[in-house]
Amino acid sequence: MHSPSRLTRTHKISLLIALYLAQGLPYGFFTQALPVLLREAGYSLKAISALSLLYLPWALKFLWAPWLDHRGTPRRWLLTLQGASIVAALSLTQLELDHGLIVVLVAAFVFNIIAASQDVVTDGLAVRMLDAHERGYANGIQVGAYRLGMIFGAGVLLIVFARTSWSVMFACMAVLLALTMLPVLSLPATPRSSVATMSAKALLVAWLRRMLMPGMLGFAALVFCYRFGDAMVSNVLGPFLSDSGLDKETIGWMKGTVGNATSLLGAALGGWYVFRVSRRQALLVTGLAQALTFVLYVVASFGVGGTTLLWVATVAESVIGTTATVALFTLMMDASDPEHAGTDYTLFASFFVVVNSAGTLASATIVDAFGYAPAFIVGTVLAVAGVLTLVRVLDRQPTSARIADAWR
Repeated sequence: MHSPSRLTRTHKISLLIALYLAQGLPYGFFTQALPVLLREAGYSLKAISALSLLYLPWALKFLWAPWLDHRGTPRRWLLTLQGASIVAALSLTQLELDHGLIVVLVAAFVFNIIAASQDVVTDGLAVRMLDAHERGYANGIQVGAYRLGMIFGAGVLLIVFARTSWSVMFACMAVLLALTMLPVLSLPATPRSSVATMSAKALLVAWLRRMLMPGMLGFAALVFCYRFGDAMVSNVLGPFLSDSGLDKETIGWMKGTVGNATSLLGAALGGWYVFRVSRRQALLVTGLAQALTFVLYVVASFGVGGTTLLWVATVAESVIGTTATVALFTLMMDASDPEHAGTDYTLFASFFVVVNSAGTLASATIVDAFGYAPAFIVGTVLAVAGVLTLVRVLDRQPTSARIADAWR
């Protein structure tokens, strides 16, 4: 059998596009489209913030990552999990928003467990099949494909719902997920690693040791710092646009379709930029540039600029925010040990999700108490502080030799 690292470049690219698109599709719907639908249905921001519970499988997936990392084969796991996601989407066609928030949340929670598990396998496969030279442009492809999935999930599906029904929307999601399985069919059934014969208890011990390895938790904390301010702003933009008087179809075009489409440019720009400069320069420049785009939302939150400013802010944040994401994901791959790729990367990605949930909750609390402007201002300040903290810490002491090699 051929190892993942010996796949042709074309096959690697097609796999990355299909697998990350399959992740972005449901994620875009549940994080961007569903909050808009719930807000329109009359739910409060605090009630909508309960959607942060959907992040829980993504935050806790590191608990079962060693099992997925060292049991079975990537091909078998991916076909099984993607098949299950299709079944989950078809099951959701039988539900409606009027069945109650709890029912919808439970169904969506199960869907996200499946998607989070697929993410573990996909990330591990990506780390193993990409060398350090390939990670810059490959992460651009990864983020671009993920954003393309979000275009369908947050934009196209929202428009489909506006013109048809809930059932038709999820049937369309099932069809799209089925298409992403095609490149996986030709993935070699690579042999399991040497630790695949370990018992569940031994795998748990191995996971604890990985988590406590020098630098692991420190780097994860830096990921949290880098993303918290961004999460405070970006994760409440859907309700903000709705409360600004835009209808759901306009929001679908602005945030879901055009916003995510322009982020494809950001993914390409990020892949090119990370490929050409050091990780340090990439994280510093793109992180600060993203914080500057949040100032546009601060201005808009005071009622200045109208719909025109909202369009400008959406495009600017989509392009620059995606370049920052590419830079961070590349650094996360640098920090992952290829022998434990799925486990290590998943730990970092789990912190990435935790910060999204924490940022959403913090921002929603501030918005309900004081309005959008204070929340956006706090988020912008914390975004700048997070970027400077990450750079300052890694300048002084990189958390691993792998990061040190790529940092400057």
